[in-house]
Amino acid sequence: MLDEAVDLARQLVKERYPQARAAWLGGSVARGTATTTSDLDITVLLPGPPAPLRESLQYAAWPVELFVHTEASLATYCEKDRQRRQPSMMRLIGETIILLDTDGSATRWQESGKAQIQAGPPPLTNTELQLLRYKITDLLEDLIGADSNDVRTAVASILWQEAAALLLTGSHHWTGTGKGLLRELTAYDTKHATDYVTALPAAMRAAANGNPEALTATVDAILTPHGGRLFAGFHLSGN
Repeated sequence: MLDEAVDLARQLVKERYPQARAAWLGGSVARGTATTTSDLDITVLLPGPPAPLRESLQYAAWPVELFVHTEASLATYCEKDRQRRQPSMMRLIGETIILLDTDGSATRWQESGKAQIQAGPPPLTNTELQLLRYKITDLLEDLIGADSNDVRTAVASILWQEAAALLLTGSHHWTGTGKGLLRELTAYDTKHATDYVTALPAAMRAAANGNPEALTATVDAILTPHGGRLFAGFHLSGN
C-alpha cells in the first residue's frame, strides 16, 4: 500500500503543481500506521501564489489533504505550532517521505522539521501554568459533584485531555488533539516508563460509568508536581 500511496501522491503533485519546488508525504501513511479511513497528507512548497492554501479532495481511491506553502508561510506555521506546543506542521515536513526535491529544499526543510520536533516546545509561562491548574481544578470539582453519569461523561471527556496537556507541556513535551494527543502520550510514556496513554482514557471511561475515583487520583497525581489544585488565590489580569 505504501508504494502505491507514494506513487499516487507524487503523480498528484506533478499534475496540480508542476511548478513545485518540493513535496512531502506525511501523516499515518508515512508513519506506517494507516487505517482504512486514512488520507494522504501532502505538503507542497511553491515559489509563490497560489500558496499558501489548504485543500481537501479525492484522488483515485484516496482522500487527500493538501497543505500548500511558500518558504515564508512554512516558517510562519511552524512558529505558530511551536507557540501552541502542537507540532503539526513540523511533523508534516519532518516525519515524511520526500516526493519531490528540485533544489534541496525538501531535504533542508525535512531536517529543520526534525530538529524543531527534537528541540521540544517552549516551557509554560507561569500564567499558562496557573490557568491550566485552575481549569483542571474546576473540572475536578465538577466531576466530584456530578449528579448523573451524563454530567460525569461530559466533564470527564474534557478533564482527561486538559490533564494530559498539563502532563505533557509541563514536562517540556509536545501535546496534541485527538489521535495526536494519544501519540504524544505514548511518546511521553516511552520516555518516562509510565502508562498514561492507557490510564487516562480508562479512568475517563470509568468516571463516565459512575466511578470517578481513578480519574480524580490520576489527575491529582499530574497536578502535584506543579503545586496541586488551584482555586483560592488564582488571579488573571485582563488585557
